[in-house]
Amino acid sequence: MSRRRTISGRTVVITGAASGIGRALAQRLSSHSCPVAIADVDETGLKETEAGLSGPVLTRVLDVRDAEDQRAFAGEVRAWAPQPIGAVFNNAGVAVSSSVLDAVPEDDNWLWDINFHGVVNGTRAFLPTLVEQGEGVVVNTSSVFGLVGMPNQSAYCSAKFAVRGFTDSLRQELRGTGVTAVNVHPGGINTNIVRNARFRKDPEGRGRTHDQMAEEFAAITMTQPDKAAEIIHRGVEAGKARVLIGPDAYAFDMLARIAPTRYYDVLGWAQSRLRGRAEAQAAR
Repeated sequence: MSRRRTISGRTVVITGAASGIGRALAQRLSSHSCPVAIADVDETGLKETEAGLSGPVLTRVLDVRDAEDQRAFAGEVRAWAPQPIGAVFNNAGVAVSSSVLDAVPEDDNWLWDINFHGVVNGTRAFLPTLVEQGEGVVVNTSSVFGLVGMPNQSAYCSAKFAVRGFTDSLRQELRGTGVTAVNVHPGGINTNIVRNARFRKDPEGRGRTHDQMAEEFAAITMTQPDKAAEIIHRGVEAGKARVLIGPDAYAFDMLARIAPTRYYDVLGWAQSRLRGRAEAQAAR
């Protein structure tokens, strides 16, 4: 049986807060009386997020790959926080799309350092404070691609599977401490992650440009960032250990369970249908 938690009114920490889910979380939690410590490598976007918040805010330009700087940020938050830390959202993430055959190692390492090591760095930086408090929650952003493996997403999937495993393991270690860990698995969320991805060439060989791939992604996303933030907030406070976001996330989860080696046959068919619909709309 899940145990309810309260994070509204408590200090929260959010990485990747310059846009997308991170910005939406900052806006929602600030509106629920949370002092918000926000961080991102994008200083301009971070300032835009800050301008939209109504309550106390600490803003920090931060590269989550830097473990030492993450620890320094944790110290700054402890000194600043007007309320105990209720939750740490390790949310920063990037994307790469490439086949394994054509993969550029530097691109994959860049993604792994942000999407996985950034989560580990953030967890390690803030966990001592949460354990000392005897309460709090670490909320790590995995993905539906942390539930199933997808072609041309080997780097992204491997990082998100790693986040899932790391967080599940952490949750077991934290039994009896008053602190817990939550995996978040968003489906298609209408953010800039594809537009900001590292792109070399169309991995499917269809000659699409980076902008065309971003437009295709936007056309099939099922959830807006503010809705994702609401689901995460409600899920964490309801005591869930795993939060699925969007109907596509539930579909991926079900397929991974009932057809663990054949799910892509179904997904490939669905993807072709969605692509045909998007192309038909674009041609109007």
